[in-house]
Amino acid sequence: MKYLEGPFAPVTEEITAHDLAVTGRVPAELDGRYLRNGPNPLGVEDPAVHLWGMGQGMVHGVRLRDGRAEWYRNRFVRTPGYAPMVHVVEHARRTFALAEGGLPPAELDAELNTVGVCALGATAEGFTAGAHSKHDPLTGELHSLSYLPGHEFVQHIVIDAGGTVVRTTTVPLTRTPFMHDFALTGNHIVLWDTPIGFDGFECRWLPEHPTRVGVMPRTGGDVRWLDVDPVHVSHTLNAYDDGDAVVVDVVTAAGPFDPADPGAIRPALDRWTITPDAVHQRRLDDRPQDFPRVNDSRATRPHRYGYSSATALYGIPFTPEGTPSDDAFTNALVKHDLDRGTSEVHGFGRHEAVGEAVFAATGQGEDDGYLLTYVHNPERDASDLVILSAQDFTGEPVARVHLPARVPLGLHGNWLPER
Repeated sequence: MKYLEGPFAPVTEEITAHDLAVTGRVPAELDGRYLRNGPNPLGVEDPAVHLWGMGQGMVHGVRLRDGRAEWYRNRFVRTPGYAPMVHVVEHARRTFALAEGGLPPAELDAELNTVGVCALGATAEGFTAGAHSKHDPLTGELHSLSYLPGHEFVQHIVIDAGGTVVRTTTVPLTRTPFMHDFALTGNHIVLWDTPIGFDGFECRWLPEHPTRVGVMPRTGGDVRWLDVDPVHVSHTLNAYDDGDAVVVDVVTAAGPFDPADPGAIRPALDRWTITPDAVHQRRLDDRPQDFPRVNDSRATRPHRYGYSSATALYGIPFTPEGTPSDDAFTNALVKHDLDRGTSEVHGFGRHEAVGEAVFAATGQGEDDGYLLTYVHNPERDASDLVILSAQDFTGEPVARVHLPARVPLGLHGNWLPER
């Protein structure tokens, strides 16, 4: 069971370390916390049937301030059952760990200790804020698309800047879908209804189910459904309105595949332009990549740059343009210039393991800032927080913050600047 071994292997201890060693320099303008969530299952009874993403969540964090790495902490999300293990966000000046499939969020304090289960996004039907809840930087709202196994509908939940649910829209479906992510524009919500869904409480590929794209006014109303070829939508990079069309950059993968083995897919980056009567699909980059991110200040608006990861989750060699296949990276970060149709690749060592990279903005320019990510350092058998300049993407890291422990490959996180 590879999802319990190597870079995925769980860690057993909660650690606090202060005044971390740094190679290079921590940019003085970075003042905040970099947090990332992920599954850290302990005591798995039967590894052969273990599902990656199940088990107790663990949040890893580094506090940066005044050019120093003040602390590293890793903390279990301590809630009953399967604790939130997918994402960690800040809203209404509070920090929340988010989960999949109806598990309620957990609130964390500034030092990552669990305050308790909370009702962020709670609705009368028992739904709460979902794993890929998205901020609108222009309104301060938090938008969520949530599903619950056993319910043949999903809910779009809007939470205002103060943390109060101000609108809920129920979208009827024919079964419980696996809607891990969605897209948000200034005027629309975009939903992915793919063959992956629930047969009872088992999530699997249902070949008889079509792949549909749904477009709904974000103020609520009817969904306009459009059919596309069978495909799985992994994650959304960003989306925006363009006249009567909606433009969405997404990571997709052909099916069928077993949802219990997410590393078996070959994800690639696409642009879908959704007009009133069709979805026009265009491949942006065929190389295997996932965990796309954008400068969050551009969320819901047109963007030029996007960032993605070629990660050990898939284990597929990633070949930079113009290089032979034997020089391909197993782990790399990619900066896409979507206006020019070009990309830059920052590769890591063959035995290192990189996850999602998060953009930390430091100015008004779209690529004025840094990329932050955890990278396993095999020489130390521990991880580094690697900080790259977005404007010198292929150059040496600005800093490597040396953590005292390994950070298992996980899921999603955020840069939370001090406010």
